[in-house]
Amino acid sequence: MQDIPARRRRKSPRSALALTAAATVLSDGLLSWPGTQRAEAAPAAFVHPGVTVSRAQLDFARDKVLAGAQPWKSAYDQMMASTYASLSRTPKPRAVVECGSYSNPNYGCTDEREDAIAAYTDALAWYITRDERYAKKAIELMDAWSAVLQDHTNSNAPLQTGWAGSSWPKAAEIIKHTYTGTWANSGRFATMLRNVYLPEIINGSNSNGNWELSMMEAAVGISVFLEDKASYDKAMARFRTRTAAYVYLASDGDLPKTVPSQNLNTREKIVSYWQGQSTFVTGLTQETCRDFTHTGYGISAISHVAETSRIQGQDLYGTDVGERLRQALGFQAKYELGTAVPSWLCGGVVKRGLGPVTEVGYNALHNRLGIAMTNTQALTEQNRPAGSNSLFVAWETLTHGDNPN
Repeated sequence: MQDIPARRRRKSPRSALALTAAATVLSDGLLSWPGTQRAEAAPAAFVHPGVTVSRAQLDFARDKVLAGAQPWKSAYDQMMASTYASLSRTPKPRAVVECGSYSNPNYGCTDEREDAIAAYTDALAWYITRDERYAKKAIELMDAWSAVLQDHTNSNAPLQTGWAGSSWPKAAEIIKHTYTGTWANSGRFATMLRNVYLPEIINGSNSNGNWELSMMEAAVGISVFLEDKASYDKAMARFRTRTAAYVYLASDGDLPKTVPSQNLNTREKIVSYWQGQSTFVTGLTQETCRDFTHTGYGISAISHVAETSRIQGQDLYGTDVGERLRQALGFQAKYELGTAVPSWLCGGVVKRGLGPVTEVGYNALHNRLGIAMTNTQALTEQNRPAGSNSLFVAWETLTHGDNPN
């Protein structure tokens, strides 16, 4: 584990005119920024609650549920019927969570992820019902872990930290900034995020792209809760580089973009890293030919970071991030819906199972920006209400389904 750099980079003033001049317009009117986007992405003042879901979005969802409107009411009912919403849930914290490849060994890995999702579920339940029992349950879960957790170990430690670390700040943001009661140990929880989670994820990963994307989602969310501008900037810069290297656009050239630290400096190396896929088309991801499930993890993390960034004042949906997200959703959705797989793609065979990962990106790009997304729309509506993948995605029809905020 490496320490987080303490020094913060100085921000240089940039006018809107200069930024506009630096942009190039893609065919559909979205903006793509040359090179890596400026690292200084943190807002002057953080918005709370502001990790993936905003107060306005929460209010919209609450109003719809209380009015019995669909699909939000069925999404809420699904959430409340899940084990994550159980008020009798007993947290299962441990000092060291050990996670090996493919969950072997699994010492606390599932428990940590599911307790984190449960805390977020309870926070949502509190916001919608105003039933204090749910806020107190969320606090109980967060307090249990912050009292004992010291480390994540073994080969999957960075990914595990990213997954659990994506859910904890979503829960904490809602409780800290909307609950009218007290959370005496909120400072201890913040210390856990700062000392146990952030050092494990902030410097990224050279594994498959979904790892680093999930890790940066967690780092961005944690940075919002901690109001840590330096970590936010660092995570966002790494996220921009990884997103560009995860989803291919024809405008990238003959080969996909790469992450410099991975030294993918030949076509042979790139093709191998892209799961043997040698034909590159817009919307293809680095893990499409591995399976759609892991691809879904990457797509979901991209949408979550973009949503958090928008709440915090920098809208990435109008940059290459939004274009890559749109194309990745559309490409994967097409084949997830059953379109015949051509022989040039993954040898003519794909492993479907994208997961409940389309709501956030679809809402932002189709509903807010008005972009036609026929395949993504069909898949999103077919899968409603979207539940949880029991890793780091949960209840997004409720929070983001056709949400104008």
